[in-house]
Amino acid sequence: MGKVESFEDLEVWKLAREICSDVETLFETTALGKRYSLLNQMDRSSGSVMDNIAEEFGRGGNLEFRNFLGFSRGSCTELKSQLYRAKDKNLISELEFKQLANKCEKEIAKITAFINFLNRSNFKGSKFKKD
Repeated sequence: MGKVESFEDLEVWKLAREICSDVETLFETTALGKRYSLLNQMDRSSGSVMDNIAEEFGRGGNLEFRNFLGFSRGSCTELKSQLYRAKDKNLISELEFKQLANKCEKEIAKITAFINFLNRSNFKGSKFKKD
């Protein structure tokens, strides 16, 4: 990984953004778009994955960042469960389910790896840097 200067540089955020976009595509192209309560839940959980990463990056603390990454991981797991609900209600196809569920699994693994990296790091965060 190169130098990270903004949350947009983080691979976990980039994949979360892609997942969020894919969820939006499902809303626009499938029967899921007509199921407001499930659509609303999926919109909030997919957005939460990327938003928690961005929010904590802005705070600049390693310990807090790990906590927010955990929230992001939980939201991604929640989204995967919601995908099962959408598939079970025949609102999305098996292929649509598999493609997005696989991206969720990849994101969960990336977030977990990032948390593990931060756990091993001595870096406390940018807000603790001495200028």
